[in-house]
Amino acid sequence: MKIYVLRLFHRAERDKRITTHCALVSRAFLTEQMYYCGNKDEKLEKNIEKVNKNFGSNFSVVFIKDWKSLIKNFDGLKIHLTMYGIPLLEKIDYIKSFNKVLIIVGSEKVPKEVYEMVDLNISITNQPHSEIAALAVFLDRIFEGKEFYTNFENAMLKIIPSEKGKIVKKQNY
Repeated sequence: MKIYVLRLFHRAERDKRITTHCALVSRAFLTEQMYYCGNKDEKLEKNIEKVNKNFGSNFSVVFIKDWKSLIKNFDGLKIHLTMYGIPLLEKIDYIKSFNKVLIIVGSEKVPKEVYEMVDLNISITNQPHSEIAALAVFLDRIFEGKEFYTNFENAMLKIIPSEKGKIVKKQNY
């Protein structure tokens, strides 16, 4: 399954850490790419390129101007993560039946139009929560923990699991 993420309405000054964390979670939890709209943020894009260089992966962050066209023309299942949606566990088997999925996470108030354009509005809980947490839980459930055992190609650095301390191994490429 190939999963793409769309982060709506990035505000460079206000959302820099949130959008960066959405990208980091998307990358670490095995998605193909994250699109974002709102303010173009080259620093965000360069930060993720640096993470890829150090830790491997071909994941990319791509700025788009027209989020409506991306959703409308996406040739797979379109899911909006929202606390107002149907619980993930009720639709997880259906979602897993698709080869290509676009996950949409908001920033500021998400327009009603998004709720109507997608195939599914999915909730992780029906309580207020972080879009980053919702994205991580969603991806972990979909990929069934595969992110724990994935080694990214071309990594210059590799984290070695340790009960205490930090162990980082430099790779020779």
